Amino acid sequence: MNGLDPLRYGPWSVVIGGSEGVGRSLALELARAGISPLLVARRAEPLEATAAECRAHGVEVRTLAIDLTAPGAVREITAAASDLEVGLLILNAGANTHGAPFVDGDLDAFQRVIDLNITAPLGLIHHFGGAMKTRGRGGILMVGSLAGYLGSQHHTVYGGVKAFGRIFAESLWLELSEFGVDVLDLVLGVTRTPAMERAGLNFDVPGLPVSEPDDVAREGLSRLAHGPVHIVSGNEAGARARNDPDRAAAVLRADRGMRRLMGLPERAAR
Repeated sequence: MNGLDPLRYGPWSVVIGGSEGVGRSLALELARAGISPLLVARRAEPLEATAAECRAHGVEVRTLAIDLTAPGAVREITAAASDLEVGLLILNAGANTHGAPFVDGDLDAFQRVIDLNITAPLGLIHHFGGAMKTRGRGGILMVGSLAGYLGSQHHTVYGGVKAFGRIFAESLWLELSEFGVDVLDLVLGVTRTPAMERAGLNFDVPGLPVSEPDDVAREGLSRLAHGPVHIVSGNEAGARARNDPDRAAAVLRADRGMRRLMGLPERAAR
């Protein structure tokens, strides 16, 4: 057992982005605690594989394969959970689906990054968070990113939406914690997930802290009652550096690290 209280965070949870990586690890931690998950993700095959792993722990599981940016997605998710008492909402779907220089990129594709990371999560939090407030218990866990601590190339919109998520979580925590609803923005650094592996990240950069999904899930759930923000262990120094008041120095320093991570050439001198 992992200390999660089904009476506080159950009997059901909704795990958005619950098919692989950190989402899968979170779902399995919930299943071990006896909390049934409704798993939501875009691709059906990995979704069903994670569902089978969760059922092996003796809990009931539902799945819904849907693109969170599709029109009506929030309505479909809330309908799928309409007969469930949801004590925990986990928002783990939030990838950078369009990493391009802003003025050269596709504006509609950037809008989908916003819809995935802001529009749909707000709709889900409004729906499930309202019910939690009424019941006087529950939790909302948003998976954030160090990308939201400063600007970076090819992450213009993604960094912005992650910054929004962190500030929104702090505000939501103030509003809901006195009603028994825990709110946490779990800030991830580089994590060895299938999505980051598909992106071709170089995990072997000297000195780079790399987290494992299972460790992130356990740590995040253990900090849920201690919001509003928790930075995954090993990334504290990176967050402090990104808060340097000299913003130009902070952004340029982080850009050098990002280029090494992505295998890109050094920035040309001006």
